[in-house]
Amino acid sequence: MRSRREFLSAGIAMSFLGATRRGAAMTTSSKSCNADCSITELNKRFAQRDFRGITKDMLPTPCLVVDLDLLNANVKHLADTANANGIKVRPHVKVHKSVEVARRQMSAGAIGLTCSTIAEAELFSDAGMKGMIWTKQPVGRNNTQRAIALSKKDPTFMFVSDDAQVIDWVEEAAAAHNVKVRILVSVCAGLARQGIEAGKPAVDLAKRVAASKHMQFEGFMAYSGNAAHVKGFEARRKASMEVLAGVRESKVFALEAGLPVNIMTGGSTGTYNIDHETGLTELQAATYVFMDTAYFPVGGQDGDMERYNDFKPALTVLTTVDSQYHPNLISTDYGAKALARSTDIVKEMPWLKVGNGGAEYGALTWRDGEQHPKLGDLLEIYPSSLDMSTNAFDRYYVSQGDKIVDVWPIMGRAGAAQR
Repeated sequence: MRSRREFLSAGIAMSFLGATRRGAAMTTSSKSCNADCSITELNKRFAQRDFRGITKDMLPTPCLVVDLDLLNANVKHLADTANANGIKVRPHVKVHKSVEVARRQMSAGAIGLTCSTIAEAELFSDAGMKGMIWTKQPVGRNNTQRAIALSKKDPTFMFVSDDAQVIDWVEEAAAAHNVKVRILVSVCAGLARQGIEAGKPAVDLAKRVAASKHMQFEGFMAYSGNAAHVKGFEARRKASMEVLAGVRESKVFALEAGLPVNIMTGGSTGTYNIDHETGLTELQAATYVFMDTAYFPVGGQDGDMERYNDFKPALTVLTTVDSQYHPNLISTDYGAKALARSTDIVKEMPWLKVGNGGAEYGALTWRDGEQHPKLGDLLEIYPSSLDMSTNAFDRYYVSQGDKIVDVWPIMGRAGAAQR
């Protein structure tokens, strides 16, 4: 089992619908490698940071490929928009799980990071990141001790709670270690998975935090994820304003009770250009860095009701066609272990239907007359669930055009040693 330090150092050493008509010319390339393509040899070169001559067709498949230019453009666009709208950015790392991506976000003006697990928070802290929020409350000895330890190590670290019993547990643990922890009250904003009721219940819990000797109340967190995928910009704005109304009311009540509310955090990729109107002071967007196909149909502020164009898909799964013996169907090595949903889309051939053929088998089907891949072709597929796709791999191959220019480790995956 590798240490965090070893893992951290190991990997650091188109328009999506550009051709939608049937019969469009294929632009996939067949996998042919004149150089040594063994993963052992490639890893040696990656460790030496020697990427000369390495191209996509030399990579082991399936694997994740990041378009560096599109990634940088996505990070810049959200940062510029947030800055113009007067809202801070504390992006969520649950999608990319990458120190290198986080550094780009911080360089673009992010004030910190948002994490789904305590493991993510620890790993990014080890990499020198500050200003992290853990979006779940510490329940159980292991989680509580780790949250307290990270609070002691990094006074900028914060986590949430929606339960008075958890507040009491955390107060006891913080007192035992003589550390003051920073708490956000998690308020339900439509998703019935977490969060206390807005209004009086939320403020009562905030008062309990503020009255605790070893806690500091910072504000409220509210994730309105159910509004993020509402189709049409104006409909999405209306939904966001409605689901966050109670959170705005909670802030008013807290201020009337004499509680300072320094932070109102939440938001999403789908509402990144709306959240500044809802009362939030921080944006926790995640998907925007890579963009997945689930967001494409929601429509943008530009009036296009069929396509969300604000961010470009910067992440693909590279896969090889490895069987062609059935009519109107080919198999790939992108199977259920990596394929999160059947709503993934094949780059430059979106008419192909993506299916699951088994643990290590993907299935692509088409109708008569449609252009289709052949045995040995390399395909790039846009994932529809980035969280799941990135959790299935341990690295990103970073590309500019067809060239591979870097390799980045994927951190804090569920079930990984660091958890």
